[in-house]
Amino acid sequence: MQAIAGISALSGLPLEGSAQTGQAPAAAPACGEQCDHGRTDIHAHYLPAPYKAAIKQAGLASFDGGIPIPDWSVEAHLAMMEKNAISTSILSISSPGLDFLDEGMLPRLARDINESGSQICRDHPGKFGLFATLPLPDIAATLAEIDYAYDILAVDGVAVESNIKGHYLADPALTPVLESLDRRHAVLYVHPTSPQCFEQIGLGLPAPLIEFPFDTTRTVVDLIFNGTLKRFPNIRIVLSHGGGALPILLSRIAMVAEAPFVHPRPKNGGAEVLEEVRKLYFDLALSASPLNFQALLDITSASHLLFGSDYPFAPPPAIAGNTARYEAELAKLSPDHRRMIEYDNAAELFPRLRKFLRTSD
Repeated sequence: MQAIAGISALSGLPLEGSAQTGQAPAAAPACGEQCDHGRTDIHAHYLPAPYKAAIKQAGLASFDGGIPIPDWSVEAHLAMMEKNAISTSILSISSPGLDFLDEGMLPRLARDINESGSQICRDHPGKFGLFATLPLPDIAATLAEIDYAYDILAVDGVAVESNIKGHYLADPALTPVLESLDRRHAVLYVHPTSPQCFEQIGLGLPAPLIEFPFDTTRTVVDLIFNGTLKRFPNIRIVLSHGGGALPILLSRIAMVAEAPFVHPRPKNGGAEVLEEVRKLYFDLALSASPLNFQALLDITSASHLLFGSDYPFAPPPAIAGNTARYEAELAKLSPDHRRMIEYDNAAELFPRLRKFLRTSD
């Protein structure tokens, strides 16, 4: 993007509670064992039995302004993986996460979901990895769950929504959580969700159409303008759906970061915006069009792009179409860059998978 290049030249750059815990099982083996060669799906959702029960108890028939709640099973997920040359899916709970529950229910359900995901990994070694679900906004329970998820369940990272009941990720209340993740050099997978007051601003349309891409952008701007990414440099952040609107709006965001009337703003203005965005990772779930692909390569490098399916919320035709576009865009790249996006980037983020991922064409 010419605007971004111009900014680069100008800048001189080329909540509280306690976890309910049962008896801890023995530490789980690594999820990535004995898998066939193939791509890793970073954006793969699951609906384990405890989560389905909570949805049913809450009387929900859809999510985020009308998105149907899909059926999900391990067997159907494995079949989708086979069709799309996926060797390993990193499982996570999708929006709205646990946001529809009373806070007192969060610790027990997060623990049950994470134990269910860990069991799936053990039952199908190498086929699945796991992003832990956190009982936010309960900070004490969340810190306990991070320790349990890493030390007992051997998860691959944690997943959070782009906002937690209207609180974005740079909220000071979340500082202890980010400190814990930074100490662990954690992978933090950020999935969009509906903003507060969605009913008033959503135009009567489901949130994924417009609000998801902008809520991803909103939380990234919050993290950068408040200096949060600078304070926690060891967290590897993965953004869903190609970063939402961020690639297209980045030049505007960087220019506004230079304005003296904007508070807070990054200490080094637009240069800092571009620098921090280049460190982020982006999955390509439903975002592998030529326009999106090129925009991402303009703001970051091939070393920070990853495959994603958005199963089971994306229907099979959407997954097949996006995968075909993804493969067509890969074909335009050098062998080294294809290898990065298909295998090497996931192996870097998830070392336990490294020996199972193909590293040559």
